[in-house]
Amino acid sequence: MTIILSAINNLTLRKFKKNFWGVLSFFIILAFAFISVFAYKLAPDNSVNANQMHLSIHSKNPGFKVQILTIPSGEVTRQSYVDKFFFGEKNSDLEQPILNYRINQEKLFITEYAGEGILGLEKEIPLEKFPGNLSAEQIAEKYVSTKKFLLGTDKYGRDLLSRLIVGTRISFSIGFIAVIISLIIGLSFGAVAGFFGGKIDAFIMWIVNITWSIPTLLLVIAITLALGKGFWQVFIAVGLTMWVEVARIVRGQVMSVKQMQYITAATALGYSNFRIIFKHILPNVTAPVIVISAANFAAAILIESGLSFLGIGAQPPMPSWGSMIKDHYSYIIVGKPYLAIIPGIAIMALVMAFMLMGNAIRDTLDVKN
Repeated sequence: MTIILSAINNLTLRKFKKNFWGVLSFFIILAFAFISVFAYKLAPDNSVNANQMHLSIHSKNPGFKVQILTIPSGEVTRQSYVDKFFFGEKNSDLEQPILNYRINQEKLFITEYAGEGILGLEKEIPLEKFPGNLSAEQIAEKYVSTKKFLLGTDKYGRDLLSRLIVGTRISFSIGFIAVIISLIIGLSFGAVAGFFGGKIDAFIMWIVNITWSIPTLLLVIAITLALGKGFWQVFIAVGLTMWVEVARIVRGQVMSVKQMQYITAATALGYSNFRIIFKHILPNVTAPVIVISAANFAAAILIESGLSFLGIGAQPPMPSWGSMIKDHYSYIIVGKPYLAIIPGIAIMALVMAFMLMGNAIRDTLDVKN
């Protein structure tokens, strides 16, 4: 039996490898997963939520460069490596975009950046603000740097690339957690309804049909408003609206599988219903569940983006692709469409990857192919 299962798995893997779009989508998803895990290591702005604002350099084009003077706050922030890795660095230092600086008689003078072709105010920076009794030359060498914004800045002067990278974690994690929630509820309800039938089946399907009849977005909005706005509330709300499809598919598959002879044999041997369902039936209905999970993953990302666009998803300053589109959709008609198009392309790429991989898995598991 083990040899047969191994041969089937090897055949399935070979069929999947021949599907170009499926393999490409798989690697795209892996890339997004890698970015979401190492977001704060990859983002140029690794502050919490990539939220370093510089209003004087708002809405700059991709590739924009500017000199930044960093003025230490003097506050000592204790933060573990794990905390920095997953939640970003708590940075209270002041960053000041400057046009240029000069040193005169051991004094540091800066010209503030005020925009293209505009000469900002010049002001003296007290050397006492910098630790270590450094000279003006040493301060300029240590605390003045040139920053390049590869994708430009948003309307608050934040690094768009950093916001996009950190926002990957929001979209990817909400899809993952929502699918987990929907699988737990959908598998349980669908397996119980399909296996026992009768009044239990009728009652569960009544709940499924009622949930199914409510528009998904309205149901998510209602649950979000009941639980409150926030990051985790969106996870729960999206997950609680996606289980019905899983339950219907699992119910139909269980009703078919429970008629098999090995299930009759397991019942005759006195195995408990719990063992028959979870040890003998569910492992044999995983193929369609995997396919619907891939579709649900894509749907969850779209729903979260829609909620964030409406302002009831992830709340500012937490970066989300949907909220980035919301903040900048008006810029499409004022000459900076990339501020909304770039996060839109990211949403499209991730959703398309999951849909194509779901189709590839379906084709691979189809015995007719």
